[in-house]
Amino acid sequence: MPDQILLERHGDGIAELVLNRPEKHNAISPEMAAAIRDARRQINDDDEIRAVVVRGAGERAFCAGTDIAQLDSFKDAWAFRNRICYATEFRRIKKPTVAALKGWAVGGGLEIAINCDIRIAAPSTKIGAPEVKHGWLGGGGQTQMLTRLVGYGKAMMMCLTGDTYGSDEAYRMGVIEQMVGEGEEVAAARDMAARIAGHTTIATMTVKEGIRAALNGTLDGASRYENDLMVLAFALGNQRKGIDEFVGRKDA
Repeated sequence: MPDQILLERHGDGIAELVLNRPEKHNAISPEMAAAIRDARRQINDDDEIRAVVVRGAGERAFCAGTDIAQLDSFKDAWAFRNRICYATEFRRIKKPTVAALKGWAVGGGLEIAINCDIRIAAPSTKIGAPEVKHGWLGGGGQTQMLTRLVGYGKAMMMCLTGDTYGSDEAYRMGVIEQMVGEGEEVAAARDMAARIAGHTTIATMTVKEGIRAALNGTLDGASRYENDLMVLAFALGNQRKGIDEFVGRKDA
């Protein structure tokens, strides 16, 4: 059996995390969840990786969420509570992440996408939160991240109806940041990741930390944290890059 989670490193500071189970619409099994956690740890520990592209293998789906057929593999509710939450693992990646979406991105697949930092989508992309139709809700940040992305009313509509939305509607609602032509989503995500990876790791990681802080605290507290992150970047000498480039242009 081929690896169902691939971590491909490129020499330009970019890594690609690939959901590689196309015959099952890249649905996530417990074994894949463990592999995602391992990949997340490798990404966080690898100083050569400065940005990550997340994509699904095959032509039909980014990810169809949890493999429902394997839900009965948990012996009881406590074991399920303590499962590896694969969608949350993407939120725990410290480097900037860009999701390349096509086809189905529903349930846990939508949660993976919204736990990434930026979403670029092909016209075939279909998003949805169908868990309510099955009798539960998403447990990987679905209600939390959707509310932060699209607002109270739209999040309620998506999660309470369980409806599926096309790429144009998802873009208008704010789930997707950039639309591209069919088959161009991976190249566009790689280009975005390359632009991000061209900056220093300290700069991009502190930017990400600062923006994430805005989701979690008060304006005053998050603003103080943002300033502390900037001070950290300066304390580490990271400001020299911008100052030296500016002085160089001025003296030219």
